[in-house]
Amino acid sequence: MSAEADVKLQDFENIFKLDGKVAVVTGGSRGLGLHAASGLLQAGCSQVYITSRKASGCEQAVLALNALPNKQPHAVAISVPADLSKVSEIERLAAEIGKQTPHIDILFANAGATWGERFETHPEPAFSKVMDLNVKSVFYTIQKLEPLLPARAPAAAIHLTKNLAVELAPRHILCNAIAPGFYPSKMANGLMELEGGEEKLAQMSPNQRLGHPEDVAGLVVFLASRAAAHLNGTVIATDGGAVLARGRL
Repeated sequence: MSAEADVKLQDFENIFKLDGKVAVVTGGSRGLGLHAASGLLQAGCSQVYITSRKASGCEQAVLALNALPNKQPHAVAISVPADLSKVSEIERLAAEIGKQTPHIDILFANAGATWGERFETHPEPAFSKVMDLNVKSVFYTIQKLEPLLPARAPAAAIHLTKNLAVELAPRHILCNAIAPGFYPSKMANGLMELEGGEEKLAQMSPNQRLGHPEDVAGLVVFLASRAAAHLNGTVIATDGGAVLARGRL
């Protein structure tokens, strides 16, 4: 091919735009989920559905999102509270969203939990709670919402297994995972204290800091955009190189 042909990129000025897209963010009322919801709304999404267990948290998050000055006209964040540790609640979530939109383009399966306890004393109920929300709910969230994902639209379905990337690829649904390092948040604070606190953890990272809201929001927008159309089954660490520095590959 000629140099003239090689420099032509199809609609590149819009490659990161999400104009008119419909997104669902689980665990979206605070922390990484709320950062991501804000990024998606500001990148052009017309609807961003957020869900978490507490209705009051969802409502507060939606009020803040809908007050953003640089979202698209008529773009809106919508609260759909649900306890995603229960399959019946995931089914209700899918039904509620299905009543309001015939499709979704982006699914950020982010709901999760941690338990700030050492290995030797970690209680069994805590393990079950974490596994139900961090593993089982992710699978069933994708399963129940998959009918709303249009066959021709790539979906950056985050926190999924590589098996789902293979399973859903024939339906033109892309599945990638974000592996976040430490981001200051209510959920992470207990575990961060066990690891020595924010200052120590920042010093252990090659870039000498913890994650910022823009770090995760930008990555989610990238994965949801056309720029990531050829990424599937990829795990992207957003930890400033902390895992590499610890030698835990």
